Amino acid sequence: MSNVTIIGGHGKVALLLAPLLVERGDTVTSVFRNPDHTDEVAQTGAGTVVADVETMSVDELAELVGGSDVVVWSAGAGGGSPERTWAVDRDAAVRTIDAAEQAGVRRFVMVSYVGAGQDHGVPEDHSFYPYAQAKADADDHLRASGLDWTIVAPGTLTLEEPSGAIDLVTPGDDGAHETSRANVARVVAAALDEPATVRRMIEFADGDTPIAEALSRP
Repeated sequence: MSNVTIIGGHGKVALLLAPLLVERGDTVTSVFRNPDHTDEVAQTGAGTVVADVETMSVDELAELVGGSDVVVWSAGAGGGSPERTWAVDRDAAVRTIDAAEQAGVRRFVMVSYVGAGQDHGVPEDHSFYPYAQAKADADDHLRASGLDWTIVAPGTLTLEEPSGAIDLVTPGDDGAHETSRANVARVVAAALDEPATVRRMIEFADGDTPIAEALSRP
């Protein structure tokens, strides 16, 4: 059993992840910005903390995550303005990574996407560029940290029911890489129990391999 803090606790993946963790006996704290979402987040069984990570310093974030065994970053600007995308998906994520190190939290799981990286190939004048570059920078900062990190990188997200089965993919593979958010939540939960995922980027989509089996492969 672990103390898990989810940053971005009102996101669709986080709302599916928290009940999975609570059910297996973890203590979960979900952090979210809008107080109007408190009741919905509380229904997952998680403790609720209203905080705006976009504006918080490293010291404030360290206090927020202090005492956790795991931090899961599942926050994002959600396709808002480029300024907010840089501020949340890159800058706040970087500060939270630094805060986890400062607070002595060892385990950090970042939710990213298939193909994330400095070689994403998105032109600077494309509307997706701020997100692609922000995620690349935040993921690299996590890799360079001293944390036991895992980058969970699903394909195109859907609202399909969970199958509990995935396939590991690479960005050059043929196909749309569709991935249900419910399977993403299950991959995050399983990754916390699988040592083979530490210091790895797991790129995946809905598929045919049971999640635990896929994650245990070297």
